[in-house]
Amino acid sequence: MVLFFEDKNKLVYAVDTELKFKSKDILKLEWLFNSTFLNNKNVIQKKYLGPRKTMVSPWSTNAVEITQNMAIIGINRIEQFELFDSENSDFDPMLFEIYYLLDQNIFKNNIIPDPLIEIENISKYNEIEGLALSNEEVLYLENLSEKIGRNLTDSEVFGFSQVNSEHCRHKIFNGKFIIDGKEKKSSLFGLIKKTSKLNPNEIISAYKDNVAFVEGPIIEQFAPTNPEKPSFFEKSNFKSVISLKAETHNFPTTVEPFNGAATGSGGEIRDRLAGGKGSLPLAGTAVYMTSYPRIEKNRSWVKNARKWLYQKPLDILIKASNGASDFGNKFGQPLISGSVLTFEYNSGSKNLGYDKVIMLAGGVGFAKMDQSLKDSPKNNNIIVVLGGDNYRIGMGGAAVSSTETGKYSTGIELNAVQRSNPEMQKRVANTIRAFVESNNNPIVSIHDHGAGGHLNCLSELVEETGGLINLDSLPIGDKTLSFKEIIGNESQERMGLIIPENKFSYLKKIAEREKAPCYKVGVVKSDKKFVITSKASKQSPINLSLDDFFGNSPSSVMQDKTVINNFSKLKYDDAHIYKYLNNVLSLESVACKDWLTNKVDRCVTGKVAKQQCTGSLQLPLNNCGVMALDYKGKNGVATSIGHSPISGIINPCAGSRNSIGKALTNIVWAPLEKGLKSVTLSANWMWPCKNPGEDVRLYKAVEACSDFAIELGINIPTGKDSLSMKQKYEDEEVFSPGTVIISAAANCCDITKVVEPIFRNNPDSIYYINFSNLNPKLGGSALAQTLGEIGSEPSDILDSRYFKKSFDVLQKLIKEMKISSGHDISSGGFITTLLEMCFSENNIGAEIDVSFSKEDIIKTLFCENVGVIFQANSSVEKELLLNKIHFQKIGKVNSSGNLSIKKNDKSYIFNIEKYRDQWFKTSYLLDLNQSGKLKAKERFDNYKKQPLNFKFPKLFNGKISSVNKKIKAAVIREKGSNSEREMAYIMSLAGFDVKDVHMTDLISGRENLENIHFIVAVGGFSNSDVLGSAKGWAGSFLYNEKAKKTLMNFYSRDNTLSLGVCNGCQLFIELGLLHSNHKVRPKMTHNDSNKFECIFTSVEIQSNQSIMFESLSGSKLGIWSAHGEGKFILPESENKYKIVGKYGYKQYPSNPNGSDYNTAIISDKSGRHIAMMPHLERSTFPWNWPVYPKDRNDEISPWILAFENAKKWLEKNI
Repeated sequence: MVLFFEDKNKLVYAVDTELKFKSKDILKLEWLFNSTFLNNKNVIQKKYLGPRKTMVSPWSTNAVEITQNMAIIGINRIEQFELFDSENSDFDPMLFEIYYLLDQNIFKNNIIPDPLIEIENISKYNEIEGLALSNEEVLYLENLSEKIGRNLTDSEVFGFSQVNSEHCRHKIFNGKFIIDGKEKKSSLFGLIKKTSKLNPNEIISAYKDNVAFVEGPIIEQFAPTNPEKPSFFEKSNFKSVISLKAETHNFPTTVEPFNGAATGSGGEIRDRLAGGKGSLPLAGTAVYMTSYPRIEKNRSWVKNARKWLYQKPLDILIKASNGASDFGNKFGQPLISGSVLTFEYNSGSKNLGYDKVIMLAGGVGFAKMDQSLKDSPKNNNIIVVLGGDNYRIGMGGAAVSSTETGKYSTGIELNAVQRSNPEMQKRVANTIRAFVESNNNPIVSIHDHGAGGHLNCLSELVEETGGLINLDSLPIGDKTLSFKEIIGNESQERMGLIIPENKFSYLKKIAEREKAPCYKVGVVKSDKKFVITSKASKQSPINLSLDDFFGNSPSSVMQDKTVINNFSKLKYDDAHIYKYLNNVLSLESVACKDWLTNKVDRCVTGKVAKQQCTGSLQLPLNNCGVMALDYKGKNGVATSIGHSPISGIINPCAGSRNSIGKALTNIVWAPLEKGLKSVTLSANWMWPCKNPGEDVRLYKAVEACSDFAIELGINIPTGKDSLSMKQKYEDEEVFSPGTVIISAAANCCDITKVVEPIFRNNPDSIYYINFSNLNPKLGGSALAQTLGEIGSEPSDILDSRYFKKSFDVLQKLIKEMKISSGHDISSGGFITTLLEMCFSENNIGAEIDVSFSKEDIIKTLFCENVGVIFQANSSVEKELLLNKIHFQKIGKVNSSGNLSIKKNDKSYIFNIEKYRDQWFKTSYLLDLNQSGKLKAKERFDNYKKQPLNFKFPKLFNGKISSVNKKIKAAVIREKGSNSEREMAYIMSLAGFDVKDVHMTDLISGRENLENIHFIVAVGGFSNSDVLGSAKGWAGSFLYNEKAKKTLMNFYSRDNTLSLGVCNGCQLFIELGLLHSNHKVRPKMTHNDSNKFECIFTSVEIQSNQSIMFESLSGSKLGIWSAHGEGKFILPESENKYKIVGKYGYKQYPSNPNGSDYNTAIISDKSGRHIAMMPHLERSTFPWNWPVYPKDRNDEISPWILAFENAKKWLEKNI
């Protein structure tokens, strides 16, 4: 039966149940939904919008689990239905459908699973199903069918199309190239592999795994002693390897941006989980490239819009970045670096533009050296799948993404896009983490479920040996799936593992504790066959030798001829310099990226040492992201991104060299263990192959990329290709420009010495080094774009030895701390770099003299030749001259608030505030579409009025105190929590022995907190914030006897303390723990912007009598804040509450949520129990703070005092 509940906003919750509920269960559900049960109502005669009938939403999966934790039995599915408004009828047909009434059949469907089909006409089947098989592959399958003496099944043909798709097998990169009638000696993959062969440097694993590994330092592990049950954290050391990976999810993001980008991010994270015998993701990066979003009418270079195939470029930029951000935020991975490019150009004969968009998700991580290589599976090892159920989603994604968008019907293309459930992936990752952190990791091999689903994952796991898969053991979320759909769907958040059979019970216990579904689905065989069989039906959808399945598919032969493209020389007028600058600063690639950084978590893990935002105004100007590898504050990993596709349109070789050059001049600001030799690269290739001239251009670009990397002495051990970058319309085709995106990673030897792009008002001079060693060029520049042109001469890098030498000399100066600020020259050119270095502080200016340039003022200021501008004292000149580095001393910093530029007898004045607003305006225009008009305008008005300033406690000495006797404490987490490690670490520094406690421990009775005196409920997204932040978590306490009794017993003791941070704060408020005697209790609700907000802000500690914060009264401290539902609703007058901390400025965005009374931290009346939204545990060390007082040399930040105060109080009271 289906029961209906309706809330005050007429939102209907439909509950599909097998049992008749008791009245107490109805009351529980009314509390959970905050709605009223529609008793005796079997039909609702109104039009609603709801999820597709045949697909259980991730929201439902979480909602049902919440009810199970509340001891409500028998619910199959819960979905939300909102009244359909025909005037606002824009909805995603992939996810939703219209219901003309809600009745007892809304979850029923008449689909009968398709039977196993034998394919008689493979060619026709290929066309109908959109499998993208070539004629040669069809012939191969026909011959295979004849060879084995039977028709192939639909699962076998479908499976072959997925595992042998361009997306999965990289046939073009492995293929033969015949250019202008001459066969090339090397494949594209051979060219890339050559970099690692000639420059192995510190590579541990390349090309043979989900990620590349390079040697890392010895680092500290901080983990619970026993992942099967509640246990205390301990420290140990291990030799690390650093992982690098980048994936693109272009086709799915073009079709359905939110889920396309979200699953792109999720898939890339799973790649880093699947390295070796398991590895751990650390931080992410993202790149978005679309056609122009048309956010402003008066942009002369933007022409009339096309009738877009699926989504408008503006919608893609907003939705895709929302999707990628949402996944990382909920999974608990910070996004610390990224890029945006928008572009269109019509040459008359060819339309260029990113209509088929580029969405790159990259990242870095780490693993243990002794776990960095997979073992070979042995006969009778078992095959395990961790993660969620199978649904009819992502069908054929691997194949469809290998073709031009628009080639197939809308239904086929929509059906090939996956949906995301980051909270499920977090559970799976926690289970794998437990194995990785153990002394004896039993994982033999591990693979993620991505393109091709079970077909790819399981076949590749057993590729060396063979395997037998029991189809009946695979979890089914949709009972209407056929065999082909069960094994081929791309439902996300799943991992495949091979382990010894005697370790399965151990894995199962950990998985159950983490609430990660865990299934034994098969066994390794040594017969070199891949068999998927159903014992129940006595049928085998797949029964082929591995060689036949994917070992002998035809190779690609690419034949192409050189096509000469001639672009006109740029025409410009020096008199329009100010107009040109306004236009360039408004271009999405150049303009402020605050609209991206304000909604993505940049602090989770507590290991973020450098992210995008910098200076007292916290503007996104850092192009180098840095993560600590542990909490000791020394070793880390730096990462950056580089691309230059517009220069590559003119000359693909220049485009490749510029892309590497930009990545390297971004990462150079972090001190690297061995300078340039520490750097390793990922190259992701996006190209419209199989179109005249494009295969030639691709070959030249790859060859140039390989040669340049080899000359620099570095390698490219990982990457990906997406070679169908064309979008088809009824009457035209639009080609995405051939693009290579370079991701760089390196071992950072001191995370505290990273140079930032902030001019310091000191006596140092400003210097310029042209790494390109080439005269200024404007081809492919931002200025060229705003002139509606491309240009005829691109910038390039022709002297690799000079580039290498310049890089390493700059590294030496950084390590010697002789450089006070520095920035690369990139989009927007020389002048943009100078302006940006003035932007992140108020009242900063500079006097610059560019009379050294022999070119005109426009070319001098807007050229994007790869180079750097930095500030240093004159002692650097000796080192530069000694190494024959050509430098120019160009000026000094001042406090004028103007950038003054002189060239010979002409001077130009640029007011910093004016051009900073122009630069920020594009972010504001984009932010209108996500934060709303009111909040976007407030942010635009206030961003420069809220500089960070601090007041430290007078007696704080910045030292980490030595600890003698430890007191037992616990971090309490729920599925979806993501802040327990950083919290446990700061607690341990203050003298606590910290126990890791999961809600499953409390519900099962494994933990009763009897010996614990201090608990901290940590941050994250418990139950994915389904039904409200912490509502499900609270339900687990309120409606589970063991958990409730344990909590109430803890709070009944008068010698206990508690702290709830972020999600934990929401939990405390939902449970009423701080204000149990209030008639109308406080509540937490969505931020005023109605979106996730991340900011490094400040909190002013009020005069208070709380145990943890009384000694900090009067101080004003920097702190990270990252949440979506952080607004305190305090219904009574302010004097009725014990408000401990308020945000440094009461206006948005410094106050990110709009809380009543500007509340950030609140206490109960005893002062023993605290709830706070900002993250003090992510602000533990000075290097966690993007801005820290320069006159201090602290080991730790003042937030440690709160925990030390807690320990001192407990020492006196227990």
